[in-house]
Amino acid sequence: MPATNSHPILSCAEAKAWEARLLRDEAAEWNAMQRAGRAIANAILDDAREIGGLDAGARLLVLAGKGHNGGDALLAAAMLLAELPGATADVVLVFGLAALRPLARRALDTLRTTGGARVRELDAPTLRRELASYDACLDGVFGFQFRPPVDEAVAELLAWVNTHPRLRVRAAVDLPSGLGAEANGGTVFRADFTYCTGIVKAPVVAPANAAFVGRLRYLDLGFFASHVPESADRVLLPSLLRPLGALRPAQSDKRTFGHLVVVGGSRSYPGAVLMTVQAALRSGVGLLTACVPASLVPEYAAKFPEAMWVGFPESASGGLAPSAVDLVLEKAARASALVLGPGLGAAPDTLGAAEEIGRRVADSLPLLLDADALRPEVVRAAAGRRLVATPHAGEWPRIAAAWPAEGVLVAKGSPTRVVAGGAAFFSFLGGPVLARGGSGDLLAGVIGGLMAQGPDDLRLAATRGVVWHGLAADLLARDKGQVAVQTTQLLDYLQPALHCTDHEDT
Repeated sequence: MPATNSHPILSCAEAKAWEARLLRDEAAEWNAMQRAGRAIANAILDDAREIGGLDAGARLLVLAGKGHNGGDALLAAAMLLAELPGATADVVLVFGLAALRPLARRALDTLRTTGGARVRELDAPTLRRELASYDACLDGVFGFQFRPPVDEAVAELLAWVNTHPRLRVRAAVDLPSGLGAEANGGTVFRADFTYCTGIVKAPVVAPANAAFVGRLRYLDLGFFASHVPESADRVLLPSLLRPLGALRPAQSDKRTFGHLVVVGGSRSYPGAVLMTVQAALRSGVGLLTACVPASLVPEYAAKFPEAMWVGFPESASGGLAPSAVDLVLEKAARASALVLGPGLGAAPDTLGAAEEIGRRVADSLPLLLDADALRPEVVRAAAGRRLVATPHAGEWPRIAAAWPAEGVLVAKGSPTRVVAGGAAFFSFLGGPVLARGGSGDLLAGVIGGLMAQGPDDLRLAATRGVVWHGLAADLLARDKGQVAVQTTQLLDYLQPALHCTDHEDT
């Protein structure tokens, strides 16, 4: 996978050194601050669509500290006021006007000029006394060079904002105030979104800080335009999807784009494998064979005739019977990838059959284990194969001890990580709209379809599938909201995700 499709996640010290080399004078710093402000404003406008958007009369609260983070927040507010003609902004200069550094003062002047009478500057006691409603709060109090502790007055302000009952979106600039390289143990701004500007700093992906950072967004400001350094932890870019949106070769047929076999389903869990098949059909794969319980084939084939449906012998529990193994392997012999697990069920005979498939599948055939196939005995049987697994947080402990180091692990969560080759690739795409049954089944289908099309690069298939799935989820949530949607509606956003403007990575 080209390095240009991911950027490094750096420690605070590494980020400081990188920015010092890159931003050598005030002009460069001001240019970066303007780009950050614009990117934050655009990101808030996009993300607020998940709860109905910011209307023209939106009310903003800006918490600005002394330095660049405060300047970024002030410029973002200026750009939001320019975009929303009836919007207003209340600004709290947390350390006072005299404490502002030159570029932060310049950003304040820009906000004053842009907003005029729509901008009001007030102190923290007045803010708390009024208890006004706000559509969005921009936190720019501290930057990544913050050193604890937070003083008492600032801690009181952050705590008040964290518990404000009428504040729709809390957005942190770069990282939440009170969070830095050192453990704080005190009050930290609790963000709904953290907008990582220019460089993703390591504290935002630390599991211990998940409650503070909320959902992460990486705003690429071009800091790695000329050189992308190596790093064990990296953030995936939407540009990873660009090749999927390009024209396909004119001289191609269905065999050009791979053949995926999906094995899953049971009488107890008939829906999971159907969702995996639907997603695989949307992945661009040329051929798809679905091996499911024989009793399910007539209904499934009528709904999705594009797949080749094969009914396997059922066990007494309605799942994969041991006698079905040879049939599955016969179909797999003509495939370029295999997905095993969605909806199989956990009956002992079914898991025994899954273990046998894992043991006997050809070494050259990439295998994705999902859902009920994520068992230590199945993983051990498949070890040595070209292996991908897609566990969520509850499934990972079950297979951790058996997981081979050479496998490609897709650790689903917030954020999702793809761990392969000694590196961890983070996707900041997607969100709570995916927190519903079936979203993992769709992901397995997308990744499986990409594995079939590109069996020689399983890390690329996994990272590309995670980004595609997450970006489609963002588009779904922005269009339909987070709540009143069905999991399979995500499928209709896979195609738009290949061509959306988010691919600019800014």
